[in-house]
Amino acid sequence: MNDPLQQTLQEALPDLQRLCADSWVLIGSAAARLVGADVEVADIDVLTSADDAGRLVEHWQARRESHFEPAGADRFRSRFARFRFAGLPLEVMGGLQLQDAREWVPVVAGETQLAAFGGMQIPVPRIAEQIRILESFGRPKDLQRAALLRALS
Repeated sequence: MNDPLQQTLQEALPDLQRLCADSWVLIGSAAARLVGADVEVADIDVLTSADDAGRLVEHWQARRESHFEPAGADRFRSRFARFRFAGLPLEVMGGLQLQDAREWVPVVAGETQLAAFGGMQIPVPRIAEQIRILESFGRPKDLQRAALLRALS
């Protein structure tokens, strides 16, 4: 298997399905790629509840990159953990919140869909929701992904 995204998802998906009691979705570049955007995927971002993030941290403790600090930590907060997989790193963001001008706002996926990929069904936000989320993040890389997604719809 040459696709690092597929390799990591095949390895992680059974645990995500088994351990997450609440809904979870991919966001970021991996989600954009799964709905057809031509983007590079450097890691896989999984949006979960804080409780599910705790279960994943406990289960994947041996994979955890405990010294990793995500960029933009001043604008985001969550029960965050980054894990090593053979293909790509996987980042769990439990109860993700974004700092706006006045307060911390929960990041919610809204309407979702299952994206077929490598024989798997992966939950991702619908394209309009991905665009909304990416634009709310406001970073240049997110705005570029949003533009690529907008071209698809």
